[in-house]
Amino acid sequence: MKKKPFCTIFLVSLTVLATELFWTRLFSAEYYYTFAFLVLSLAILGLGLGALFFKLIPGLNRSGLLPLWLLLSGLLVLAAVPLIFFLKLDFSVLIAGHWMIMKLILAIVFLGSGYFFSGIAIAQIMKEQSAVIGRLYMCDLAGASVGVIGFVVVMNMVGPVVTLIFCATPVLIASSFLLGKWMKSVPLILLIVAAIYFGKTGIPEQKRDEPAPVIYRHWDATAKIKIYEFDSTARGINIDNIANTPVYRFNGNWNVPDSMKFQFGIDVGYLIKKFPTCRFLSLGAGGGTDVLQALQYHATEIHAVEVIPQINYLMKEGALRDFSGNIYNDPRVKVVTEDARAYIRRFNEHFNIIYSLSSNSWAAFASGSFALAENYIFTTEAIMDYWKALTPDGYLSIEHQFYAPRLVSEVMDALKMMNIPDPEKHFAVYDLPQMRRKLLLVSKQPLDKVTIENAYGKLTSANYNDIHLLYPASEKNPGNAYARIVKFGWNTMARNAKIDISPCTDDKPFIAQLGLLRNIKFSKPDKLPLYEFTGFPLSRLIMLVILAVGLILIVPLNLLPYLLKGEKLKPVPWLYFFLIGMGYMMLEVILIQQYALFIGSTIYSITLILAVMLVTSGMGSLFSGRFSSHIVFLVIALWILADVFLFRKFFYILGNMDLIPRLIISALLIAPLGFFMGMPFPKAVVRQQGLVDWAFAVTGSASVIGSVVIILIASSYGYSISLLTGMIVYLLAYILYNFNRCNRCC
Repeated sequence: MKKKPFCTIFLVSLTVLATELFWTRLFSAEYYYTFAFLVLSLAILGLGLGALFFKLIPGLNRSGLLPLWLLLSGLLVLAAVPLIFFLKLDFSVLIAGHWMIMKLILAIVFLGSGYFFSGIAIAQIMKEQSAVIGRLYMCDLAGASVGVIGFVVVMNMVGPVVTLIFCATPVLIASSFLLGKWMKSVPLILLIVAAIYFGKTGIPEQKRDEPAPVIYRHWDATAKIKIYEFDSTARGINIDNIANTPVYRFNGNWNVPDSMKFQFGIDVGYLIKKFPTCRFLSLGAGGGTDVLQALQYHATEIHAVEVIPQINYLMKEGALRDFSGNIYNDPRVKVVTEDARAYIRRFNEHFNIIYSLSSNSWAAFASGSFALAENYIFTTEAIMDYWKALTPDGYLSIEHQFYAPRLVSEVMDALKMMNIPDPEKHFAVYDLPQMRRKLLLVSKQPLDKVTIENAYGKLTSANYNDIHLLYPASEKNPGNAYARIVKFGWNTMARNAKIDISPCTDDKPFIAQLGLLRNIKFSKPDKLPLYEFTGFPLSRLIMLVILAVGLILIVPLNLLPYLLKGEKLKPVPWLYFFLIGMGYMMLEVILIQQYALFIGSTIYSITLILAVMLVTSGMGSLFSGRFSSHIVFLVIALWILADVFLFRKFFYILGNMDLIPRLIISALLIAPLGFFMGMPFPKAVVRQQGLVDWAFAVTGSASVIGSVVIILIASSYGYSISLLTGMIVYLLAYILYNFNRCNRCC
């Protein structure tokens, strides 16, 4: 057997997955992550549509056309990015005029076209080599896994320009293998032209008014970083064009009069000074203002935890080291590049103060295109972890401008779950109107009046407009929403709340999804809200739009071959392929998000889970003929049950381990499931070799629909219900596979 088909499908899949991850990183940074989700989800439908197109037009089934599909796929991967930015999309006015909707449709077409021609190519290879579908499917999944790892390595080492070239290179190499003698150089010429063009222009960016001159740029698989130079005393780090963290100039001299010391908008000096030897933890240390404050007030041990490696590099060794007074190399400071939850689980009653200042952004953080800003640092279980890490007299200080109502609900639930007597006496809520911030102070001991009135500076009637209490409620605002949540409970208050105030949990960590479907109004607004802190359910609305497109347009298109002459999939196998396409993506999406709790919400999570699932699924495909359908589907179901009811407990029991052991354990828990999930497709296709193109089209289209359905379920009911839903989908597929009619035609 010639090796070209196997190498070709490997290279095509490598391009497809690497491009998906690169575009996710690009568009979630340049545009709002919810719209990156919308555009990419619809664009990836092009993969299934390409296979369907190949099925509908029999004349395309010619070997001589395969290199053309590969060449077009690589060309469009390179061309799509500048074309998207040429459109000048403005999602805030998306529904204000038809022209912007047309631009959005064009953007989806531009991005989806590369997937479309890749889908044709994969369908053609599978059709021509259907006798060895197990090996082909293995190469398909193996190529995708290399694409995941390759994207991370290349993006981190050499940045976005080379990464874009890297994404297109595999499929263009594949076309070069198959092109005739006089055309073999065309892919190389395309790559050279693209390298010259992007080398001069860089990756396009959305035009925006910067608040200050940009003196530094860096972009890797984790984040897009810019440094602003505001003036001689302050710089700022911008993350993914949405989150900001300040950096103060410091000369390293602490021996200055009080009048010359730094003034902080949120000052925790009073709390730090309560401890003769204060151990201070900063969650999301960013530009180091938390660290600077802790050092200024003589904390003796400071843990600066930041998940983005480049920020810590800038502060410790790079461009901001000297500007910030080299504070990250102070012997009192321990700099940690890790997810905050993963790190804090290693400590018990260690920290006097745990401090969080706007510790997250809304960008899709290295989670693939099917992700919606989950955040494990703001959940009920996170509050419990922080509580356990505090000394018996310690304090937790959390600030956020939008999440405060949910945080109050979580604190109440967490303290009740830990059986803390009189939980309402252990926290206070402050409003900082000028800064548009809310603060929660949580204390291991019941809060006394003196601490409440001095924790962030003395509360007086003169500075009421700068800071005042929301809970315990002041006389000026006794019936505020926070006081009512504490008094009546979030369940009662949620009935009429404008935003979702229900507490997030590790099983449902979608804290940014604050919108409620009841807030949708059918009047046409001038601008579309870009965030959910006003209560508009943008994320769910976008997911419903994607689902509607899938059900109204994509599913009927996949039924069109029934109108043609020739061999056809019977309804049972058609539905079987649809179900396994949905089921695979349902489980993959949820496992990526779920294991981020154990591994940490970093690039390591998606790289490991995706790579392990794809590699082991490929191996499963290769050995699919050795296992009966009963064993395959039974193992999938039992493993999902074990994940829901058993493996989750490992996350907490073993959560204090170092990163490498956590990665190994995660791989061991994922691998068996991935191995058997790789079998249902090739096992059925063996019986439908002449219709593999149609089967692939149905499966590919269903995978996008499945990903959206499962995120809707996860954001409403949690990961456990989502995994059980995926299990049910696989069990339905098993019933169809073993249905008497299915046995004759599937």
